[in-house]
Amino acid sequence: MNIIPAVDILDHRVVQLVGGVPGTEQVTLPDPLTVAADWESKGAKRLHIIDLDSALGKGHNAQVIRRIIENARVPVQVGGGIRSTEVAEYYLDCGADRVIAGTKGLRDPAWLREMSLKYPKRMVLALDMKGGKIQTHGWKEDSPLELKDVFANIAELPLAGVLFTNVDVEGQARGIDAEAVRSFVSECPHLTIVSGGVTDERDVETLERMGVREAVVGLSLYTGKLNHNAIWR
Repeated sequence: MNIIPAVDILDHRVVQLVGGVPGTEQVTLPDPLTVAADWESKGAKRLHIIDLDSALGKGHNAQVIRRIIENARVPVQVGGGIRSTEVAEYYLDCGADRVIAGTKGLRDPAWLREMSLKYPKRMVLALDMKGGKIQTHGWKEDSPLELKDVFANIAELPLAGVLFTNVDVEGQARGIDAEAVRSFVSECPHLTIVSGGVTDERDVETLERMGVREAVVGLSLYTGKLNHNAIWR
C-alpha cells in the first residue's frame, strides 16, 4: 500500500488539526517546503498537499505549494479550496500529478465531468464524511447529496480516484472506523484513497485486507506512532 504523508498548510505553516477545526493544532511546523522535502527524503512515494486557508476561504498558499511541486521528485496531489478551473489548471500546469476537488466537484458535476475528460486520471473527487453526511466548504456545511447518487454520477468519469476522509476520526490518531471504510470502498466505483484515523501498522494491514491501495496519513506520521521506516522500506 502507498502511504501518503499529509502536508496541511494553514497560515503558511504545516499543521495537524483535530477534525479540521482551526485552533485544535496537534502539530505546528514553520516551513512547508522543508516538511515536504523531509517526507520525500524519508521514502514517501507521493505527497498530499492541502491548502487549508483556501478551503476555509481565508486566502491561499499557492506560491509555496508551487515551490513544493517544482522541488519534488515524487508525484504531488493538491487540494483545498479548488473551486474553479483557473485554480485547478494552475496546479496542473505547475506539475501537480493530481488535483483534488470537493465542494466544486459536488456542486457542479458538469464542471467535474469537463475537467476529468480534459485531464483524465488527474482529477480526484474529495468526499468528506461526518456523521454519515457529506461535508463541504472545509467541513463546515452538510451537503444534501446522498452518497449513492454521487457514486452513480461519477461512475463513468475518468477520475484518478475518490478521496474518502472520515472527519469523525480525522486528526485523532485513535484508529480507523473499519466498517465505515469497508462500506465506502465496497460502493465506490473508483480507486478509494482513504484518509482519517490511520494510526499504526494494524490499521494499514486492515486497509490492505479491504483492498485499499492508497491512504493519506497525517498526525500518526508526525508523532511517530506510524513508523515511516516500516512503511517506506
